[in-house]
Amino acid sequence: MAGGEVTVVDLVKQFGDVTAVDGINLQMPAGEFFSMLGPSGCGKTTTLRMIAGFEQPTSGQILLDGDDMAFTPPHKRNVNTVFQSYALFPHLTVQDNVAFGLRRQKRPKTEIRQRVAEALELVQLTGLEKRKPAQMSGGQQQRVALARALVLKPAVLLLDEPLGALDAKLRKALQIELKALQQQVGITFIYVTHDQEEALTMSDRIAVFNAGRIEQIGTPADVYERPATEFVAGFIGVSNVLERDGKRFTVRPEKIRMVEEGESDGGEKGRIRDVVYVGMFTRFVVELDSGGELSVVEQNLETSSQDALESKGRRVRLEWRPEHTFEIEPGGEG
Repeated sequence: MAGGEVTVVDLVKQFGDVTAVDGINLQMPAGEFFSMLGPSGCGKTTTLRMIAGFEQPTSGQILLDGDDMAFTPPHKRNVNTVFQSYALFPHLTVQDNVAFGLRRQKRPKTEIRQRVAEALELVQLTGLEKRKPAQMSGGQQQRVALARALVLKPAVLLLDEPLGALDAKLRKALQIELKALQQQVGITFIYVTHDQEEALTMSDRIAVFNAGRIEQIGTPADVYERPATEFVAGFIGVSNVLERDGKRFTVRPEKIRMVEEGESDGGEKGRIRDVVYVGMFTRFVVELDSGGELSVVEQNLETSSQDALESKGRRVRLEWRPEHTFEIEPGGEG
């Protein structure tokens, strides 16, 4: 499974008068878990489909290990795709679904049996070879789809919202499993999602898409802790944006320390306008005397719901460390 470096150069895709992907550039080294994150209609899935070969670019290059594959048919690219819909054959068993691609390649029967067994072991489905998709849970069906893609030993695995149809608890469990699986097989994963937590949990790096362009590329810590634009700050997690002296800056709610008004001389003074108790933490909205408002999150280590809710209307002072404040560009509109 050598190789797997993907480079996208000045990639454009137009559908009539609509520019879905607007001149993006990406470099994804071999063996990286790379996520394309953004809201619906931002161009991330179209980009993935162009890498897969299901869409042809209007212009630009798609390089796989240095070779331009922009107009190469999908079956001649050393990539495979896993979809949200699983796309399993309902009349075939698990074993036959996974073996399908190898049989089309006319591989020897002994090789097919061995590779199917290895793929099913990778996704923890050994013993379920004879079941049909309808006899399996959504999570198990997703594992079959993964095994079917991995059994062909692609250099790059493309995943289009593969956990989107699953419930929240199962999604979280499979996020961890998918990341572990990627590290085990060592191939490049390119993952499309609109779920910020999913991208932060799984990725080595993230490209944040908005309106066909890329707003920021970086590690999960980079894009969360140091958002480059107002769009990134607002889309990944919850962020505060304030304007002071003609400049805009952002600070995350959990980085703000809230104290009684008389306890400190620094920071910003204000009044708690709203309180939302969320079990493990409480979110406070503080209306600032100097204009604007800030959201503050505090873990409920010793606070009860009643204590939190009774703080509404209280005068407070907000403080944060200078390194937790970042000046931001306006960025695109979400």
